[in-house]
Amino acid sequence: MSKMKSMKYIFFIFFADILLFNIAVAQKKVSELSVVYDYVATYTNASKPANGFESATNTIFIKGNLVRSETVSASFSSSTIYDSKTGLAVILKEVSGQKLLIRLTQENWLEKNKPYEGIVFSNTTETKTIAGYKCIKAVGKTKNGLEEISVYYTTEIIPDNKDYKPEFRNLDGLPLEYELTNGNIKIHYTVSKINLNPVPASKFDLPKNGYREMTYEESKKQKTGN
Repeated sequence: MSKMKSMKYIFFIFFADILLFNIAVAQKKVSELSVVYDYVATYTNASKPANGFESATNTIFIKGNLVRSETVSASFSSSTIYDSKTGLAVILKEVSGQKLLIRLTQENWLEKNKPYEGIVFSNTTETKTIAGYKCIKAVGKTKNGLEEISVYYTTEIIPDNKDYKPEFRNLDGLPLEYELTNGNIKIHYTVSKINLNPVPASKFDLPKNGYREMTYEESKKQKTGN
């Protein structure tokens, strides 16, 4: 190898290392994280609320293999605690003063989230900055074609636990704004707070009393009235 070619090779390696270093610095993988989203559900059918929409807050807590998702609105509250290591989950619901604790097996969890299985996201050329993070717009569709997800996500924060939110398992970053369309309902989520501090272990404790406990199969029968 000539001296000139040798120098070019050295410079190539040097700048390649710098590029990879910058990418690594820009991307921050985290094992603990909490994210708060404000969401508005818009209805277009007869069953819609009087004002045509319902607003709520959705908070995601991630601590290693544990995930808690809390949704609170004026009419209901619901929390899902999921262990990605065991595949087990518990749903806590409070509606009209009734408190329910629903246990899900690994098979139940897969069944519940089957609509999001195999969803593929395609990046667009659209970008914008949300909460100080650069975001790319991507669009995903479910296999059944009934749901479409439009999302702005950042690659600057990447949760280690890819199972923290089933619909975003195949997304290479953290969603900061997204919209789900399912039939006559459109739900728009916008991040309002990101916290990278450790999440208290107590967030994943289950209540010892005050809840009526049932299986996932029982909850489905109750929903259908069978």
